[in-house]
Amino acid sequence: MTRPTPTSTPAAPELEGLRHLASGKVRDLYAVDAEQLLLVASDRISAFDVVLPDPVPGKGEVLTALTQFWLEELAGLAPGHLVGWRAAELPPGARHLAGRAMLVRRLDMVPIECVARGYLVGSGWAEYQASGTVCGIRLPAGLRQADRLEEPLFTPATKATTGHDENISEAEMAERVGGALTERLRDLTLAVYARGAEHAARRGILLADTKFEFGLDRSGQVMLADEVLTPDSSRFWPAGAWEPGSSPPSFDKQFVRDWLQGQDWDKQPPAPALPPDVIAGTAARYREAYERLTGHLLDDWLAEARTGA
Repeated sequence: MTRPTPTSTPAAPELEGLRHLASGKVRDLYAVDAEQLLLVASDRISAFDVVLPDPVPGKGEVLTALTQFWLEELAGLAPGHLVGWRAAELPPGARHLAGRAMLVRRLDMVPIECVARGYLVGSGWAEYQASGTVCGIRLPAGLRQADRLEEPLFTPATKATTGHDENISEAEMAERVGGALTERLRDLTLAVYARGAEHAARRGILLADTKFEFGLDRSGQVMLADEVLTPDSSRFWPAGAWEPGSSPPSFDKQFVRDWLQGQDWDKQPPAPALPPDVIAGTAARYREAYERLTGHLLDDWLAEARTGA
């Protein structure tokens, strides 16, 4: 569900009655009991697989709020791992973290990132320019950056413990986790992407691409896990700013990446400190993503999350 990050992160806070299991670039994972875990989203932000020295205030709350929203919205397509998110539903030792903590089911996690791509951008655009393919899938000639693809692509990737995730083919995924599960996860990934994209479009936002994680419960049921359709796991564009031929502005950490690209930095730790305007701009983009996608104020959700604290 979360995995070791390739760079150092601040020590996870000690929580009474809970055992720290692992930390990723953003999340900290704790054992609650034999059936449940606590997943805490920090305000850490990473870029180019490096955890940056400056947190983005409120980022973890946005990730948690959006995941809760989407898991409820998508429940008819794929059940989620979420058990509780309000303070009164959390273990006593974690109630002060309401707003950035989720009580979730323990799952046997599938060791594959399930990626859906609806537009030609990012690493897919770079590969297409070089070879006419995206993750080895041949595409028509003459496409432009940020073009909408005729059909969304399913492009799985391995979940690396160090360095970058590695794209693999469906055939390679089937060798790792089995053909039946691969087919099930491909269909679920594309169905969830389509549902998310339809909802976002009604809110004036394009869902360019996203990645999901899935796990199996004790009965073998496939469940959505970790974060779902957040600015950390997805590329969201304002529909009015989309124009094929260039990469549109986005409601995600591309703002941070763009600033870092302009610095004299070799993309190895330590990363340069973020200026206050980049931190504030990133925080504002994350909050706007939540409020535009859900139609609700983040502060209202936080007030509900802290019920019973």
